[in-house]
Amino acid sequence: MEALIRQDLAARPDGVLETIAETRGVPLQQVLDCLGQEAAERAPGKLFERIWEDLTTWGDITFVVHTRDGVFECKGRVPPGTSGRGYFNIHGDSPIGGHLRIDRCRAIYFVDRPFFGKRSCSVQFVNEEGGVMFKIFVGRNEDRTLKEDQLVRFEALRAGCLEREQGLGSSA
Repeated sequence: MEALIRQDLAARPDGVLETIAETRGVPLQQVLDCLGQEAAERAPGKLFERIWEDLTTWGDITFVVHTRDGVFECKGRVPPGTSGRGYFNIHGDSPIGGHLRIDRCRAIYFVDRPFFGKRSCSVQFVNEEGGVMFKIFVGRNEDRTLKEDQLVRFEALRAGCLEREQGLGSSA
């Protein structure tokens, strides 16, 4: 199956990953794992709260939930959250809000790949079944370029999470 997924990715390197997953009948995580390290790097789900806290400092991003039935997009700041009663409860005046079961977050992917001809960077939270819970995209300027300050934060967070997981970073 990996060979078929890689073939699909080669044919449409900037296409919709969910389309490949649906066509091949696999969870999206399986497609993410076929992207290669240059396009997708994985951190463990146990880093959820650390990653979320960092995301609260980025400014306006695009929050996406993509299911077979549609794509929900919301622009705004990532609000702070706290754990309680089995959920990670998102607080604040952002349009992004709700209650997440972060105990079901198996992995977090830092994805940097073209999407319809433009560079796209996102942090994708994957559940126990290998489906993506939601995605947070680096914001864009009016000319559709990525916001440079967020791109720097994305790259630093990715590097920090990977170093931490490999035992190279501090425990902070």
